[in-house]
Amino acid sequence: MNKLELIQALKDATNLSKSQSAAVVDIFFNGMADALACGDRVEIRGLCSFFVKEYGAYIGRNPKTGKKVKIAPKKLPFFKPGKELKDRVDL
Repeated sequence: MNKLELIQALKDATNLSKSQSAAVVDIFFNGMADALACGDRVEIRGLCSFFVKEYGAYIGRNPKTGKKVKIAPKKLPFFKPGKELKDRVDL
């Protein structure tokens, strides 16, 4: 399911127009993205949680040349499924 399909599903399940459904979906995703950008954890009980993992700098290797390269520290978002989602997917 992509974003447009999610908007359509919300529109079909409620009395909202397509533009109102799109606004709700945008508010939801923008709120999650803003929270993660601030370093907060986003948890949707029973479904999943999102969090940011920080990695320190390290020395890597360029696979093409074999030359050592310094990799800068970085932060990456991670998704962790909840128990109910795991059970639902693993029928």
